[in-house]
Amino acid sequence: MTRHLFNAMRTLCVTVFMIVAAQVPAWAQSGEDNARAVISSQLESFLSGDFVGAYSHASDNIKQIFPTVDRFMQMVQGGYLPVLRPGNYAFGNAEAVADNRVKQDVLIRAPDGSDWTATYYMEMQPDGVWKVDGVQLRKGAAGLI
Repeated sequence: MTRHLFNAMRTLCVTVFMIVAAQVPAWAQSGEDNARAVISSQLESFLSGDFVGAYSHASDNIKQIFPTVDRFMQMVQGGYLPVLRPGNYAFGNAEAVADNRVKQDVLIRAPDGSDWTATYYMEMQPDGVWKVDGVQLRKGAAGLI
């Protein structure tokens, strides 16, 4: 009886582990898809001149540093021109870096024709919405494979 109970418990534990493990890639994919949708929306907002819309995609952390749309746009215009006016863009590698955080590379063609890689750090906010929590911009097309 004890051996049978042990085998049943082991089977149950393995089954639960398999179910939980199968959900991790689904969460990661969902996080990446949501992050990409937010990034696309922010880039499209920049392109259309909807700076309030672009600012709405900034995380609470970013909004603490740049508490107004004007201050946020001064920062973007001062150091992120390829993000502000992308000619074209394509998504590269994405990676779940922590619970509720995703790192997403975006290849951007700047208005002058130069290529840039923008690494977006996305964070799920307490209300469950994904927001941009930082962007690292590097000249060239790194991080896409």
